[in-house]
Amino acid sequence: MQLREDIRNIAIIAHVDHGKTTLVDQLLKYSGTFRENEHVETRAMDSGDIEKERGITILAKNTAIKHNDTTINILDTPGHADFGGEVERIMKMVDGVILVVDAYEGTMPQTRFVLKKALEQKLTPIVVLNKIDRPNARPEEVIDEVLDLFIDLGADDEQLDFPVVYASALNGTSGEEPEQQTETMEPVFKMILNHIPAPADTSEEPLQFQVTLLDYNDYVGRVGIGRVFRGRIRVGQQVVVMKKDGTTKSFRVTKLFGFIGLKRTEIKEATAGDIVAISGLDDINIGETVCPKDHPDALPMPRIDEPTLQMTFLVNNSPFAGKEGKYITSAKIEERLMTQLETDVSLRVDPTESPDAWVVSGRGELHLSILVENMRREGYELQLSKPKVILKEIDGKLCEPMEHVQIDAPEDYTGSIMESLGDRKGEMLDMINHGNGQVRLEFKVPSRGLLGYTTEFLSQTRGYGILNHTFSDYEPVVKGNVGGRRQGVLVSLEAGKASPYGIMHLEDRGVIFIEPGTEVYAGMVVGEHNRDNDLTVNITKEKHLTNIRSANKDQTATIKKARTMSLEEAIEYLDDDEYCEVTPEAIRLRKKILNKNEREKAAKRNKND
Repeated sequence: MQLREDIRNIAIIAHVDHGKTTLVDQLLKYSGTFRENEHVETRAMDSGDIEKERGITILAKNTAIKHNDTTINILDTPGHADFGGEVERIMKMVDGVILVVDAYEGTMPQTRFVLKKALEQKLTPIVVLNKIDRPNARPEEVIDEVLDLFIDLGADDEQLDFPVVYASALNGTSGEEPEQQTETMEPVFKMILNHIPAPADTSEEPLQFQVTLLDYNDYVGRVGIGRVFRGRIRVGQQVVVMKKDGTTKSFRVTKLFGFIGLKRTEIKEATAGDIVAISGLDDINIGETVCPKDHPDALPMPRIDEPTLQMTFLVNNSPFAGKEGKYITSAKIEERLMTQLETDVSLRVDPTESPDAWVVSGRGELHLSILVENMRREGYELQLSKPKVILKEIDGKLCEPMEHVQIDAPEDYTGSIMESLGDRKGEMLDMINHGNGQVRLEFKVPSRGLLGYTTEFLSQTRGYGILNHTFSDYEPVVKGNVGGRRQGVLVSLEAGKASPYGIMHLEDRGVIFIEPGTEVYAGMVVGEHNRDNDLTVNITKEKHLTNIRSANKDQTATIKKARTMSLEEAIEYLDDDEYCEVTPEAIRLRKKILNKNEREKAAKRNKND
């Protein structure tokens, strides 16, 4: 069989924050792809605003670099299991993977997740041990951990014989031994060329091109990015696309783009093994195959893991509705959700009996909250219900999603962590004491037990603990009440502005969520109660002025800093009878029933039921 020795297709996979995107930066830099005086941003592949702010990769992206006479197509994948749909599609496009592992942290829950996907596709692995310059790096132990993980995931003999490169992506150094670090990426390039298989040259066979990523361009419309698995594709060629529902649609390829560095270049032809972008059909979708008219032969659709978590998205109907957002109607919100479905294969959107509500299912809280964050930045206003896990019936038994949880924390806090996860029906799998005051704990916990746990965990460990979790599998539903918020909330009695006087009088009742001067409405959640019941409070109360002098008038009143919540924290915090109101300007918590008397009547009815 003929091989295309001039090309290599690889994906870079790793746990979140182990340095995938930084490594791609260095590969681009040392390949000579950029001019010497060309300005290149750090983490160049993280193009979205949220990706840059959080330092995480959300969408898979591709680049290509020239090394001598070989083109290396590199796909940067997300490290978070919530974006598993992105990882699974990418595995279909490549012949090998670079697994990046932190030389101190070792293998983490998401390392297992992304590696499992690669091994299932029988891809050839290379291991890069990154951050080798860290003072507490432990390369030998981490390589043993990686080998154990490969064995655990059922790797075959060839995959177990993986080569290792030691690197510090931040410093731009690499070497074949931990101590031999030189300012070059040549060992990584050498490993790619020697170990990653070249794609088969099947350019004389009928065309097969599968779309794996989608992009949009104002000039040419929708762009499908994918790999030519077989044959050739040319500009101007008449082809058919095999749709998901089995139908076919013919179109003409209007433009073909190749990749080099961070740029796209127009090309006239691509052959088997190339990763290219094509335009010409407005409604081309992920997983669909482009073939010649006289030889329609579809490739199998990529299998995507099912969603595990769902939330209800609703039209905002609070007293502040329409004041801060541009798009507030049900038609606009539905249109936006349908647009998201085209590029996000792990998402599901189902209508409800109400025209103003949709059930949106995703792979986890982060997956759904990134969608909401993007929507609010685009000017949408909406409300969200409390997230719920999706239950499945397997072999006649009702099952729920379980998470594999890995915690690194100082040993002083292990007792309280074990107790709190025990309350959430967590089962302890392993405990490793590193001997330096740090302990690693591993648990299996029902997904619903982890909802709202992050805030409690950070309080327990005084911010020193690191919590990582990833979807494990479905298991029979754990009986009993799992997780949930234990505290009640402080609810505003009437509309107005929160006054310093009103806040000061409530501080001994709990933690306040809003600053003085914030506009509030009746039924809005303004703080957390010290006890487990809700309390309706008057936060807008002003001090009555009198003409009598006070003995302590010179004492300045001080109030504590309010607890501000990020979108994920607000979603996690929700209870069954609450909504999270999201607008471009603010994130507010509110009760579903705003009127105090009606709320109390509804609570009594629920108790009697």
